[in-house]
Amino acid sequence: MSLEQQLIAWRRELHQNPELSGEEVETTARLRQWLGEAGIKVLPYDLATGVVAEVGKGEKQIALRADIDALPIEERSGVAFTSQRAGVMHACGHDVHTSVILGAALKLKARESELNGRVRILFQPAEENFGGAKNLVRAGALRDVSAIFGMHNEPGLPVGHFATRGGPFYANVDRFVFRITGKGAHAARPHEGNDAIVIASQLVTALQSVASRNVNTLDSVVLSVTRITGGNTWNVLPESVELEGTLRTHRTEVQQNVKARVAEIAAGFASAFNAQIDITWYAGPTALVNDATWAEFATSVARETGYETQQAELHMGGEDFAVYLQQIPGAFVSIGSASQYGLHHPAFNPDEALIEPAARYFARLAEKALNQL
Repeated sequence: MSLEQQLIAWRRELHQNPELSGEEVETTARLRQWLGEAGIKVLPYDLATGVVAEVGKGEKQIALRADIDALPIEERSGVAFTSQRAGVMHACGHDVHTSVILGAALKLKARESELNGRVRILFQPAEENFGGAKNLVRAGALRDVSAIFGMHNEPGLPVGHFATRGGPFYANVDRFVFRITGKGAHAARPHEGNDAIVIASQLVTALQSVASRNVNTLDSVVLSVTRITGGNTWNVLPESVELEGTLRTHRTEVQQNVKARVAEIAAGFASAFNAQIDITWYAGPTALVNDATWAEFATSVARETGYETQQAELHMGGEDFAVYLQQIPGAFVSIGSASQYGLHHPAFNPDEALIEPAARYFARLAEKALNQL
């Protein structure tokens, strides 16, 4: 079996056996087995799920990272190796990322005696719920590492295409929940209550003015209400309504200004409608900010290995890799996967032809990065 065939076989095995964030027990066991069979050292970090391995010797160290978790989505891709777990699917391509970095590890192992240092290889759990990177950092996985690199497949790019950018790339991810408390009443006598649904409806509309009227048009921001919950029958005005949604930006200053403006709007509505409005914010990863030098370096290596390269556009999605880049410099890159359906879609189906070339690229990137340090 060729390396390409092996990597695709591993990817398909992972795809058939997806596990949700924090539950990647079987995935972890498979990775340990495959790494062990290749003679690659697994480091003894205290991790419930996930694996950290290492290739090479010496003082200088860089890291490569892959994410390993799946999503709570029922697969409809139609592939022969479809998920065997109801309601769980690798709909973001983390099985592909894992196979790519496994391939890079094998290639690096084959050249271990020629490496100018060590490559630490992170198979990170729980990317989708933004907890895994913090766990690996706390465990010490970045200790003595000088730079880190990672990837995401990009279904909008053809296979053989590569994109990244220096500076901000992926957005911060904040989740918010509004709880609007008025006064319940009979639907036929609304004047006896304080209609939380009317307040919530007007609040949703007002929030849309924040991005369009309170933020510089040259700054990126998304403020979306994604859930409205209130009431449980047709003839009663509910006492309370919940709104839930997300805020995405690329700059901390914009993020904080938007949150302040949202609080002002909520306070104004509470006063105007004689209601109570409570806001709870849940912080996800910060904006992912690539080191400009390493991003250019990663691009130059991509050109050398045959990729068509371009500057990536700003991405409004969140990415747990941002946590690593808060600790050490590095670069996160996009590699074309040419799927008709996008990330997190039940019919997502990335082209497996990307796997072996990407493995070759990351092995080369790691080797050259060690020489660059």
